[in-house]
Amino acid sequence: MNLSNLRPAKGSVRERKRVGRGQGSGMGGTSTRGHKGAQSRSGYSRKTHFEGGQMPLQRRVPKFGFKNINRVEYKPLNLDDIQALIDETNATVIDMDFMLAHGLVSRKDLVKVLSRGELTTAVEIHAHAFSTSAKEAIEKAGGKAVVPERKAKEEAAI
Repeated sequence: MNLSNLRPAKGSVRERKRVGRGQGSGMGGTSTRGHKGAQSRSGYSRKTHFEGGQMPLQRRVPKFGFKNINRVEYKPLNLDDIQALIDETNATVIDMDFMLAHGLVSRKDLVKVLSRGELTTAVEIHAHAFSTSAKEAIEKAGGKAVVPERKAKEEAAI
């Protein structure tokens, strides 16, 4: 065996189909495209999701619900998570930079403190929103719930 007599495996290579080269080829006449209709013409391209004229799935299925464009999405942060962080770091002020440094939130998140768990340490927490029960729990532990100035002004205007 040498390079001059290497051949591909039997049946692994096919010759290219040459269409439209006369009746003798078996692929003359309509060039395997069938008779008439858009698919037989040059330049035809089937649209994605086209179902042959049948009512397409995205139109058969009913629409429901809606997306409120004014919705403000908050990242929830519970009191038990905050307490675990305080136990770990002995922090007295928890603000956005602190939460960011400890991987609780990302830069663009709006944070809302919720009241799951309990807070045993007096701590000052800076967040965009607080649930009423969370605010009460923070103040009961001797801490402070602080909303950023800009956010406080917006709420006052409403």
